[in-house]
Amino acid sequence: MTAGETIRGLAELTRPVNVLAASVLTFIGAFVAGGVTTETPETVTAVAATGLAVGAGNAINDYFDREIDRINQPERAIPRGAVSPRGALAFSLVLFVAAVAFALTLPRFAIAIAGINLVALVAYTEFFKGLPGLGNALVAYLVGSTFLFGAAAVGEIGPAVVLCALAAIATLTREIIKDVEDVEGDREEGLNTLPIAIGERRALYVAAGLLAIGVLASPLPYVLGHFELAYLVVVIPANAIMIVAAYESFEDPTTGQSHLKYGTFLAALAFIVGRAALELEFGWI
Repeated sequence: MTAGETIRGLAELTRPVNVLAASVLTFIGAFVAGGVTTETPETVTAVAATGLAVGAGNAINDYFDREIDRINQPERAIPRGAVSPRGALAFSLVLFVAAVAFALTLPRFAIAIAGINLVALVAYTEFFKGLPGLGNALVAYLVGSTFLFGAAAVGEIGPAVVLCALAAIATLTREIIKDVEDVEGDREEGLNTLPIAIGERRALYVAAGLLAIGVLASPLPYVLGHFELAYLVVVIPANAIMIVAAYESFEDPTTGQSHLKYGTFLAALAFIVGRAALELEFGWI
């Protein structure tokens, strides 16, 4: 294996798209809290800490999941030999240390969130992934908390709390659908995920029910006066995409969870649009 292939493998371990997505979510949290322009250094630091922590979490997840990935994802860096298990573990530790260094410069509430999340990232694969629903719930919390972390970094959580809850619900839905997609490998490894514990179709009904709760709750930021009508204009199509995705998952979990991700990102965009419209109305930007 050449040095170039190893470097590529290390980059793959971090899941660059996921790192970018989580960093953007943290930025959105800071933006929704109104702190991007007034607390720029804190925003940048929070975004960097998030990216490093997510990269570290993904790398250590691949380390613990290397046997499962030989079945479900044989093209990943460790199964195909681009990175050794020990190398992946060392790489994740370096990223974790860097994430902690950035996080420790932020306000106390943000530090608390970062500390909880770092422990959760390490514990997820080893202790929670195979527990029916609990592993999914932990991942959902981690995604939702990226918004809260960005808001806490600039000292104002405000509407980010609602955003955190809605993102967590959408993520929990997608994680359950992904477990349905990965049933074969998870059963081979002896994991007891929700679809294995209660059946694939019942798990999909649970996912659809959770999504329905999120969709029904999505107008709350507008009702509570956090955002202007522009928020609803964007979040309604996002809800439609996610509803269709949940329906698709009963026939094709891979397509369903992929489309659900698009709907989730559009919903996050709705928060940006809603906050921007509010600031423009009051002349804050």
